[in-house]
Amino acid sequence: MIVIKNEEQIARIAKACEVAGHMLDELRGVIKPGMSTKDIDRWVEDYILKHDQKPAFKGYGGFPACACVSVNEEIIHGIPSKKKILKEGDLVKVDLGTIYKGYYSDAARTYPVGKVTEENSKLMQVAEESFFEGIKFAREGNRIGDIGHAIQSCVEAAGFSVIRDYTGHGVGEDMHEDPAVPNYGKPGHGPKLVKGMCIAVEPMIAAGDWKIRVLDNDWTVVTRDGSMTAHYENTIIITDGDPLILTCFDRKTDAQLPEKEGSC
Repeated sequence: MIVIKNEEQIARIAKACEVAGHMLDELRGVIKPGMSTKDIDRWVEDYILKHDQKPAFKGYGGFPACACVSVNEEIIHGIPSKKKILKEGDLVKVDLGTIYKGYYSDAARTYPVGKVTEENSKLMQVAEESFFEGIKFAREGNRIGDIGHAIQSCVEAAGFSVIRDYTGHGVGEDMHEDPAVPNYGKPGHGPKLVKGMCIAVEPMIAAGDWKIRVLDNDWTVVTRDGSMTAHYENTIIITDGDPLILTCFDRKTDAQLPEKEGSC
């Protein structure tokens, strides 16, 4: 069942999202070679608690940490570890969320560790650009398939692939609500978008094939061919105009952006 949010519910989600979005912005200056993925998780937990919110991921379905920290071929659900040390050239994906008065936020970014290759830089850029291509269609009256088709078209035009086994989703009193929001699809298909819907749109892309496997820890998802990956996610609200992006403060919709050469 898709839950349409009222103003009070949206305000609570937005408050949770404000902390999550600023946290991801600040992480750009934190991540560096030599730190462990557990160091990132500790920083995230401290940040959330300092802002009087609760970590959404810790204990969710048994997950043992506050953030999913996934490196290189790891796509999502990487378990932070003292033994996993970041090195120059890595791509690290941090997926996190907070809870404010019973309502969730969910967002993710991919960060370069030091200097990365041109190909990996492009992979990160395309993941982000595909999100903004997708949300051009996140408007009342359109359908979920319109968003997925735009993301898929952008990613594949750049020579990359979209992960099929995991999708975006609704957000609200639970971190994962209906509807599912795939990063692929057909225009005009899927649930209709209605004002007040809150969804997480999250392109997960691979430099190689989209097929995945799950590691023996039953959490971490990696590409089967070992190719590099990128992930970009924001929680958004469907309005009667442009979507409201709740976890991103440096970019909004294309209508609000300066002219810029994109990847898609």
